[in-house]
Amino acid sequence: MASAKYVFVTGGVTSSLGKGIISASLATLLQSRGYRVTIQKFDPYLNVDPGTLNPYEHGECFVTEDGAETDLDLGHYERFMNHPTSQANNVTTGRVYQSVIQKERRGDFLGKTVQVIPHITNEIKERMQILGNSGDYDVIITEIGGTVGDIESLPYVETVRQMCWEKPNDCAVVHLTLVPYLSAAGELKTKPTQHSVKQLQESGVFPDVLVCRTEHEISQAIRRKLALFCNVQPDAVIQSIDAETIYDVPRLMKDEQLDKVVLSKLGLKPQGEVDISHWEEFVFNLNNPKKSVEIALVGKYVELKDSYKSISEAFIHASSTSLCKVNLHWIHSEKLTDTTTSTLLKGMNAVLVAPGFGSRGIDGKLHAVRYARENKIPFLGICLGMQVSVIEFARNVLNMDDADSTEMNNLSSFPVIDIMEEQKRITNLGGTMRLGSCACDLKKGSIAHAVYGNDSINERHRHRYEFNSKYLTDFESSGMTATGINPKTGLVEIVEIQSHPWFVGVQFHPEYKSTVANPHPLFVSFVKAALKNKH
Repeated sequence: MASAKYVFVTGGVTSSLGKGIISASLATLLQSRGYRVTIQKFDPYLNVDPGTLNPYEHGECFVTEDGAETDLDLGHYERFMNHPTSQANNVTTGRVYQSVIQKERRGDFLGKTVQVIPHITNEIKERMQILGNSGDYDVIITEIGGTVGDIESLPYVETVRQMCWEKPNDCAVVHLTLVPYLSAAGELKTKPTQHSVKQLQESGVFPDVLVCRTEHEISQAIRRKLALFCNVQPDAVIQSIDAETIYDVPRLMKDEQLDKVVLSKLGLKPQGEVDISHWEEFVFNLNNPKKSVEIALVGKYVELKDSYKSISEAFIHASSTSLCKVNLHWIHSEKLTDTTTSTLLKGMNAVLVAPGFGSRGIDGKLHAVRYARENKIPFLGICLGMQVSVIEFARNVLNMDDADSTEMNNLSSFPVIDIMEEQKRITNLGGTMRLGSCACDLKKGSIAHAVYGNDSINERHRHRYEFNSKYLTDFESSGMTATGINPKTGLVEIVEIQSHPWFVGVQFHPEYKSTVANPHPLFVSFVKAALKNKH
């Protein structure tokens, strides 16, 4: 069996250049040629995982099938590759150091002084090769978080150097860098890229490919200049011009022949031709909608839209499939009150109440649910959004005045949402929620059953609190039905209101499984319901 090849993606000059999108686009192109590809992300922060990070700090925490709480870039990987990632696809400095210290405590190092080199870099190297050693992949794309020159990233850059030294025929380095446009001079400037590459070279890593983020076309003269000063071949200077949508980047990278250049550096002959016609069709449909709908996304982290990245991307997938432009209205739940809700939600064709943790903004979410329920507006509640819909129904239909979740009020007379039994004795918060894929049996005749077209599904979870089944009979006798049940635990996963045109609350996170190739059916159905409500 041939050994796996490794592509390392680094970044320079500034953050947020799009290493994740470039990595995912390269993976898409290589997949279209028949190669088995996966992507992994190495993050330089000291948290063990993003699970305990505030969404304002780091954006969305993406959850994999096997229950890993990961960086939001893994969501991009899955959406582009249409292939699930795992615990092995995201590693943080915190996890690396935790593992090394545990080994030291066990005495694994035989009394040696534990140092960054070789112990930390060996740990990183080992984790970089887990997926490659599995035999499941031909190419492993490794994104190094942060930018060249960051103190936090130095151990990863050093590990890349060692990998390139140990496997010179199996490694390629792609460096993503900025070529800014100076409006006063009316020209693109190459010096930031030159300095970025120089800094990378000082660490012993020599990029094989330059991907240059730019707002303007990069001329052949500039490409030759960058090639000369950065010690790469002219055909390895790749332009990454700003695109209207991230989903157009694979096509742009195909035009730039990024995949061919990388394969050449890896010593691989291109097999087959790149066929991304489905991507091109997807982008065409996205850019040429025949209809539009207005959908309110009610959440408490809306100032940073990356906090709900997978949800907004799932709507894009559904938009293309439905040939319907979804205009998302980001509404802060704290702004919804008795007097403002009808004004702020006026004209909305559908309402989604987003996930979250904690009591802040709960009252506003309750107002949003009530407005959607009473006005027969299509409603989708995800995780906490589902829990809030249960609380609202209990208070305003079942007359349980102080019904609540024990997360918000542990003295409630009607704890219709309660902490899971196995969670009650947990003191460490990191990585201890119900995480990852779980089965769910669907009730025939329900919206959920019609949407999925199956009797049973698997969806990903990230929560501690559940519907309190003690009150299930009360709910069902008044019109809110449990239409999705976990077959192992009997816990309620989906609720619907039968008298409502489209009212669905799900305890899981369907947005995590929506991809370009397979838009999530729940979002597709929700958009169709919004469109029907518009007319």
